[in-house]
Amino acid sequence: MTAEQQATEGKQSGTEGGGDPRVLRADGRALDQLRPTVFDRDFTVFAPGSVLVSTGRTRVLCTASVEERVPPWMRGSGKGWVTAEYSMLPGSTAERASREAAKGKQSGRTQEIQRLVGRSLRAVCDLVALGEVQVTVDCDVLQADGGTRTAAICGAYVALHDAFSRMQARGQLAGHPLIDAVAAVSVGIVDGVPMLDLPYEEDSRAEVDMNVVMTGSGRFVEVQGTAEGQAFSRGELDEMLALAESGIRRLLAAQAAVLAEPPAPR
Repeated sequence: MTAEQQATEGKQSGTEGGGDPRVLRADGRALDQLRPTVFDRDFTVFAPGSVLVSTGRTRVLCTASVEERVPPWMRGSGKGWVTAEYSMLPGSTAERASREAAKGKQSGRTQEIQRLVGRSLRAVCDLVALGEVQVTVDCDVLQADGGTRTAAICGAYVALHDAFSRMQARGQLAGHPLIDAVAAVSVGIVDGVPMLDLPYEEDSRAEVDMNVVMTGSGRFVEVQGTAEGQAFSRGELDEMLALAESGIRRLLAAQAAVLAEPPAPR
């Protein structure tokens, strides 16, 4: 099924790339081109919001679950809470990823990513409008080929939007708590060249690796940039941010296309 057919059906939506004619990449993409990105809504039936997001060969299942409670430190505040959990499932990588539950603790990477996803969602959510309700978005990586945290943010937003829409339709919310959209993408410098949306093959040898989270109104939620092999200049930083903004605009459009049709009643 093509991206155009998916968007027409209102269940799935794809993204298309940009227009840089210089093709230097193993998968044939231009430097400013996103990998094909698809949001498959209601991938599971029990969670009020459920999305399988596919970005190239990366697959992340995002499910939003609602609880009629908030953390103890928020009781009586009149505000709700939105948080996230993240995990890499066994079989998601070439070598089996061990379950962290079997180890008895989460890795620092896991904690960092799930906090990033939670912050990104709360940045566009009116917690007062939510009331004293907690929503947890679980982001489970089924297949990892780079960009799992950015894919998780993009899919988590769609799952959260569907969960809130269903709550509003059932009369549990007076208004929709989301006040803006949010999306994220990776950028980096590989072989001295700034590129958008890195798969693992590029990410693993990038001189600079960066993840950018932005809202629909163009404000930054987070910029995570690291010189892995060589320090980068202000000009290169500006070029990477411009690439990220361009890619995020396309991802936001894909999210909006898939959310144009309300979720089916349950």
